[in-house]
Amino acid sequence: MKTKRIKILFTTSNFHTAGSGKVIYDLVKGLDKQKFDIAIACGSNKGAFFKEVETLGVPIHVFETKTPYRPYTTLLPRVWKIAKFYKQHEFDIVHSWQWSSDWTEALAAKIAGVKWMYTKKAMGANNKHWKIKSYLANFIVTINDEMRAYFPTKKQQTLIPIGIDTSYYNPTLFKNIKKKEAIFNIITVANLVPVKGVEVLIEAVSLLNDKHVTLTIVGDCDNAYGEELRAFTNTLGIENQVRFLGKKLDVRPYIVASDLYVIPTLNEGRKEGMPMALVEAMSMQIPVLGSDITGINFVLKAFNHLLFKAGDTKALASKINMIKTMDESSRKHLAHDLRTYCETHFTMKSFINKHEFLYKKLLKK
Repeated sequence: MKTKRIKILFTTSNFHTAGSGKVIYDLVKGLDKQKFDIAIACGSNKGAFFKEVETLGVPIHVFETKTPYRPYTTLLPRVWKIAKFYKQHEFDIVHSWQWSSDWTEALAAKIAGVKWMYTKKAMGANNKHWKIKSYLANFIVTINDEMRAYFPTKKQQTLIPIGIDTSYYNPTLFKNIKKKEAIFNIITVANLVPVKGVEVLIEAVSLLNDKHVTLTIVGDCDNAYGEELRAFTNTLGIENQVRFLGKKLDVRPYIVASDLYVIPTLNEGRKEGMPMALVEAMSMQIPVLGSDITGINFVLKAFNHLLFKAGDTKALASKINMIKTMDESSRKHLAHDLRTYCETHFTMKSFINKHEFLYKKLLKK
């Protein structure tokens, strides 16, 4: 007798970027289709990465699975609409990848009698909505070791670090790309918002006072913060050393052409979930540096010497100089160790297997 497949719905707001979208993509692609019947729901079909997700060949519902709380007088009818969607498609599990504290899709799942779980991607869980969301969840997946403390009474939780497809983030695919001789190029990839502290990295480059050091910034810079960063480079007189490339769907060629990846932070109060841009750079086998904050230090916990105090431009400049002055053999050895660490601790196989086990456990199968 053929075993009925577990029907799973993955929910997200959109696929505007390949950040969380790529994680969902990899998970859907890797799950055993003999055991799991998969669908996706997102609030928009916009975004360059949406077309990539369509190639997976699974049903994609352009349907918003969360709704504003207010007005409270019409909340239940709006939640009921989501519950009807869950029931209509007979999902067994809804796995939410929404980043916010919204709990309306969890309430809809309760009404529909569907198991609902979410992956905690962002730090912070102190407000009442996070508490409600976590109370309603049948299970919570955390992605770094500090998050467990957010849910001290929640036994239904587990740590599953996000996996990376090391065959995709693989420097051997770009052997034709050559680094510029006599130039030490630093790269950072980020959603350019003030909390990222890219100005810390720009100032650190200025402190080096070395025309042979360049900086490539990848991320949407067509905003007020982007303009501030450009103005800052002009003020420091290093505008010829800094390139703003804007958003790129595929960052691999830019990483592999660089000598160092840096993930800065504005201050020590900032926390990250699990910064995948950092893991991608490690997998692309180049040296990295990161602020010593939650999330970043989780990824780099075996490489403490690659951490620097958040917001400290002098400390960062010193660390950059440390990497720059390494002999070529030592730098290559470090880069190799970083990729090997990804292949050991952030494997896609482990990521997929742990989710398959969790889904079966949730349904007691």
